[in-house]
Amino acid sequence: MTQDERYMKEAIRLSAQAVSHGNEPFGAVLVKDGEIVFTNENQIYTCSDPTYHAEAGLLRNFCAAERITDLTDYTLYSSCEPCFMCCGSMVWTKLGRLVFGASDIDLCNILGEQGSDCCDVVFSRSAHRPQVTGGVLRDESLAILTGYFAKNSKG
Repeated sequence: MTQDERYMKEAIRLSAQAVSHGNEPFGAVLVKDGEIVFTNENQIYTCSDPTYHAEAGLLRNFCAAERITDLTDYTLYSSCEPCFMCCGSMVWTKLGRLVFGASDIDLCNILGEQGSDCCDVVFSRSAHRPQVTGGVLRDESLAILTGYFAKNSKG
């Protein structure tokens, strides 16, 4: 198992945990120097906050707790490709690297919507561009997304 797969397994585990807590199936893990430094799961329903996505919440809470705003030396693992809002948060925090499982196009195919490459769209138009690796443990992420959205609507 690669290092990316190991951390992605944790992000996917958090996505399943989010569902058990009454939220949508998205999880995120922040890593620096080979160590997990922060984790978060989607909390839009339990916090009554539609912006409390796994990634944006992780970045907001970690930066506040550590009193930093520059995450150049960090990698964020997300169970699914982040949305435009979360990608914008990654630009503003100068995230060094993003690794995700399922793509936005994968998610939108499940939802019967038209997807896009959110990360490419946002990062290609920004001064800061994190390094991006997609598709890590994609099938495992898709299984949780498919199971959840077969019974629930988005948002």
